[in-house]
Amino acid sequence: MPEKYEPIIGLEVHAQLLTDSKMFCNCKNEYGAAPNLHTCPKCLGYPGALPVLNKKAVEFGVKAGLAMNCEIAEFCRFARKNYFYPDLPKGYQISQYKEPLCSEGELKIEVDDEEKNIGITRIHLEEDSGKSIHAEGEKDTYVDYNRCGVPLIEIVSEPDIRSPEEAHSYLNKLKQTLEYLEISDCNMEQGSLRCDANISIKKVEEGEFGTRTEMKNMNSFSGVEKALQFEIERQKELLENGEEVVQQTMLWDADNEEARPMRGKEESEDYRYFPEPDLVPLEVDKNWLNEIKSAIDELPDDKKHRFMEDYGLREYDADLLISDHKLANYFEKVVQETEAPDIASKWIQNQVLRVLKEDSIEITDFYIAPQRLAGLIELIQQDTVNKNSAKKVFNKMLKNDKSAKTIVEEEGLAQMSGSDKLYDVVEEVMEENEAEVERFRDGEQKLFGFFMGQVMQKTQGKANPQKTKEILGELLNQ
Repeated sequence: MPEKYEPIIGLEVHAQLLTDSKMFCNCKNEYGAAPNLHTCPKCLGYPGALPVLNKKAVEFGVKAGLAMNCEIAEFCRFARKNYFYPDLPKGYQISQYKEPLCSEGELKIEVDDEEKNIGITRIHLEEDSGKSIHAEGEKDTYVDYNRCGVPLIEIVSEPDIRSPEEAHSYLNKLKQTLEYLEISDCNMEQGSLRCDANISIKKVEEGEFGTRTEMKNMNSFSGVEKALQFEIERQKELLENGEEVVQQTMLWDADNEEARPMRGKEESEDYRYFPEPDLVPLEVDKNWLNEIKSAIDELPDDKKHRFMEDYGLREYDADLLISDHKLANYFEKVVQETEAPDIASKWIQNQVLRVLKEDSIEITDFYIAPQRLAGLIELIQQDTVNKNSAKKVFNKMLKNDKSAKTIVEEEGLAQMSGSDKLYDVVEEVMEENEAEVERFRDGEQKLFGFFMGQVMQKTQGKANPQKTKEILGELLNQ
């Protein structure tokens, strides 16, 4: 049965920028410092303390715009966004409003093997607010102002997203792009990537959008997907019961997987925007813009296509390897040493990623350097070790700094590939299992696996499987 209602979703994503200092002062931009350590009169909003724009933050904003095919404004302006919260000491936020740095872009996503472009309305620069801390058992609220003034870009999508699954795909692609640009670490747990969602629904046959609500406090991509699904179903139920959807801001409760009203939804007039009087308008020089453009490295889609063309990888394998630019770099370093992309891809997917997941570490903290893994892959290529022995070598490499070759020599794990030795072992197995040999020759072909197992047991897994199959086939069928 076709769906009666169609969701209309737009996302507003805030990403903290990886600059050394804050947006308008020289205070250090560092997560996890002691409360209120990195503060000064400028980021605390003292009277007479004037802001000075961080050039690196502008460069990072331009990079994001270029990566998402935005128009980069030659002339843009900062504005004051007025609202009064305890974690915003100035009583206003320096942001951009009608004249953003970047506009009219797009981001290509893929859902159910279909590509779709999500429009980017704008990417603008602004400063972050502080952080309110509600300690358990305490009546008072504490405020840490270290985050005040940290550079942000806000990426506002067009209302082009039509399902929670599309929203998840969009966020994944956005995060991946920002990480490839190396302008944000996109750590949602630390708050360096935050997402608000605007949701409405409409009847499929109608053109006009319904009343929208805004969803906040979603701290994971799966949380965004669940929150969107909840709100879509809530709005459907209201309309089916003849009730109206009220425009408001909702707060997502991840523990109970439900949302509750937070406040009435603000519009731009509620913030009383006006041009920031303490900052001159920003002009992006064309030569500087070209420098930034030329410095942008390979982006995810380009890397995926190159991996498929240059290394002959399947689309699934390429997608997995380029999902993290650091993992992609690790893969390429292994391939440079071995020229065996297919084997490198399989080992990284099956073994390396397993260890990363089990130990909850990043590829940059992985115990085996690319050159050492390449050494193991070379032994596999040379038939020095078989699959089982290679796994044993790999597990030992996790615990020490020895090369794969050294471990093979010390542990006696070299593969038995010599025909004479293998003939002797196979003949011995056949002599010990004469009844099974007769049954095999009488047509019980499934016993071939039994003989393979016996040979592997006698050689402690060191027999070359392919040569063993050839010799068994020759002798059993005589």
